[in-house]
Amino acid sequence: MPEPRQGPRGVPGATGLLAMEIRPGNPDFLDLPWTLPVARWREKSSRLVEVPRGLSRHDVLFLQYDRTLYVAKELPPEVGQREYEALRWLEDHELPAVQAAGHARARQEDGEETSVLLTRFLEGSLPFRTLFESSGLDRYRARLLDAIAGLLVRLHLAGFYWGDCSLNNTLFRRDAGELQAYLVDAETAQMHDTLSDGQRLQDLEILEENVTGDLLDVEAMLGVTRREDLDHTGAEIRARYASLWGEITREELLSPQESWKIHDRIRTLNALGFTVGEVKLEAIGDGSRLKMRTIVTDRDYHRHLLHALTGLTAEDRQAALMVNELQELRATLQRQENRSVPLAVAAYRWMSERYQPAVRKLQPLVQKRGEPQELYCQLLEHKWYLSERARRDVGLEVAAEDYLKKFKG
Repeated sequence: MPEPRQGPRGVPGATGLLAMEIRPGNPDFLDLPWTLPVARWREKSSRLVEVPRGLSRHDVLFLQYDRTLYVAKELPPEVGQREYEALRWLEDHELPAVQAAGHARARQEDGEETSVLLTRFLEGSLPFRTLFESSGLDRYRARLLDAIAGLLVRLHLAGFYWGDCSLNNTLFRRDAGELQAYLVDAETAQMHDTLSDGQRLQDLEILEENVTGDLLDVEAMLGVTRREDLDHTGAEIRARYASLWGEITREELLSPQESWKIHDRIRTLNALGFTVGEVKLEAIGDGSRLKMRTIVTDRDYHRHLLHALTGLTAEDRQAALMVNELQELRATLQRQENRSVPLAVAAYRWMSERYQPAVRKLQPLVQKRGEPQELYCQLLEHKWYLSERARRDVGLEVAAEDYLKKFKG
């Protein structure tokens, strides 16, 4: 249930602060030097830390409170309030974006009024520039393009017009060998019930132009020349977007006797990770044909299913891999016991016999890196590699021991 919204409150006791909105579960940030521009906070605050970052047109700093990192971005007052509301909207709609922690208006010592947007740092995320610094870029390139195309599709389905979609305004997080894209900048966003084709196309045109600029910036900063990226990357993202959008919004004709096509369509969309909220059927002509249109609500099908069955929270691809393993275990149990096995029973067996023992085995790496779900998915990939080489199923325990030997150091 969305958190009740509260208006800004005055902070007369905090020098420089005019008003502040803080989300529950976050610090009050009253110890920050609000009379100074963000670019000068280092002079008065010991909370500043350095982390990998992308380019920003505004002053941005990273702050540490206990074990949690926050991002402070200075903006004109009306822009800061608008972006804060946009991030709140994205969170309410469970869309991939950085999480707003608060928003403040302050009067600096020179009398100028400004605002600061405070967001939680997205743990485990990387700006796209970091991926281009790696020699393994080619391995990630297709995944990066799929990730940002998928993000834009999800936003457009929800009625969110970005207005400044780019690689530089996106963060990427590892997701079981794939990449998950998160919106990190919503200054130009607009929220609607639905988007027109014209609004979607305008967002795509902005994307193509911005991506070319992003890649030129990387080329200048890193001295990397990848002419094929400059010429084709924006168009490739657009093509991947068009393919995915077409698949999830296409209408299909069927006869009243072909109800199996409805279930097949739902399974296809679920396999892509989308939850189907409604199926609309409309009679065509004399009623001998029906037009079917499916309405998708989000791309969290596997995440919701995994959480409902096990209580685990995972990224999209991680959840899909673990749900697939659950289904395979269920099929094995049904064959062994010669009877139907509920998915909830298979989930209990999977947690107690596979996931939990494997995570305990990988504790040295979990303590070092965190991300037990990602490590488990990497273990599954390692098990597949060892089994292929041995031409037999080596089992999770053997795979975990070998994985620890290779990556513990």
